[in-house]
Amino acid sequence: MITVIDTNILVRLSNPSDPDYNVALTAVTTLHSWGDDLRTLPQNLYEFWVTATRPAANNGLGLTIATCSAELAKLESAFPPLIDPSDLLDQWKRLVVAYRCSGKTAHDARIVAAMELLGITRLLTFNGGHFARYAGLTVIDPHAVGSP
Repeated sequence: MITVIDTNILVRLSNPSDPDYNVALTAVTTLHSWGDDLRTLPQNLYEFWVTATRPAANNGLGLTIATCSAELAKLESAFPPLIDPSDLLDQWKRLVVAYRCSGKTAHDARIVAAMELLGITRLLTFNGGHFARYAGLTVIDPHAVGSP
């Protein structure tokens, strides 16, 4: 069973000083031990780059380009990215209209659109409320995942 790893998990796994680092690490370790195929989407990797290279004073990690590139390679190795379906734009447009998405919620709609087209229903995220509007999606809160 495929579980998509949301950007906020990737950011915490890349920052051992984050208060939720251990929660994120335990969640992915546990899901992996249960046989989940843990993957990312290109959107998660784009969002990771934006957050990781943004200054820490602006809610980012403040990584250099070189450091971020190396971290991104590690994340891609651990959570191989799926390929965006060719009809992703059309599905995203349907979702943002149907669910009346505006502003930042359109980013999450793109993740959901890709998941729907790929037949994936499970998402590990700290931001479950961002995805509550979408029918058929199983949102997994890392705090609710037990130890392996």
